[in-house]
Amino acid sequence: MRLVIRQDFEAVSYHVAKYVKERIREFAPTASKPFVLGLPTGSSPIGVYRNLVKFHQAGELSFQHIITFNMDEYVGLPRDHPESYHSFMWSNLFKHVDILPENVHILDGNATDLDLECQRYEEKIAAVGGIELFLGGIGPDGHIAFNEPGSSLNSRTRVKTLAYDTIVANARFFDNDITKVPNLALTVGVATVMDAREVCIIITGAHKALALAKCIEEGVNHMWTVSAIQLHPRGMVVCDEDATLELHVKTVNYFKSIEKVHEQLIGSDNVGLQGGVRSWRGNAESTYHQ
Repeated sequence: MRLVIRQDFEAVSYHVAKYVKERIREFAPTASKPFVLGLPTGSSPIGVYRNLVKFHQAGELSFQHIITFNMDEYVGLPRDHPESYHSFMWSNLFKHVDILPENVHILDGNATDLDLECQRYEEKIAAVGGIELFLGGIGPDGHIAFNEPGSSLNSRTRVKTLAYDTIVANARFFDNDITKVPNLALTVGVATVMDAREVCIIITGAHKALALAKCIEEGVNHMWTVSAIQLHPRGMVVCDEDATLELHVKTVNYFKSIEKVHEQLIGSDNVGLQGGVRSWRGNAESTYHQ
């Protein structure tokens, strides 16, 4: 697992957006070989989406051959409600880029049969060959999507009751009135996310520092569902300095030193997007200094 530390929210957002852009360009999607992208909502990805829109407007990124699957949706909230995740995604990303509407997949929280809706969602993901890259954010309690503490790490897309802390945290989107926040949601499962060929988690802010520490320095634990990323062969967490406040200093220094070695000893041009070394130029040309 990789931990990439950037100065602040804006730097994290730019890094993740640039990474997504480069992954898509490297993949070279076509109509017959689309890039399948998993997407989150909430405050964590706002800056990422803003940068992706800028890349698109600059002609650096097209969504024409991208298929998306969102992580979750509230149950019972009208699709056109300003706080529905349908509205969120179209307002912050989809309406600003050239994605085909039929390539956008968001769970229907108003489906007549919610269990069937969840089953079909999993089937749709499988039908396109799985998700290439899943982006995610977390809550202060370390939940990914709406997989609250105690969720099975083998869970699949399902109906989930929201924890009280999550309802309180999301009240800021509903006039700070917790009575307006839906109590149920449809969410992809932990295993649904971890089945993606690559997972990238965004963690920013001091209020998520404990969750990051549990994810990085402790074992896999269903009470901190984001910790499942430890088991993923291509997992990456991108965080800001504030989010590292609960990490040991040696942990922070360790991950920063890895990036320093990549950039100065190996050379950034020789490091692949997933952190692997493309080629080795030898000590004679090294510019690394302790």
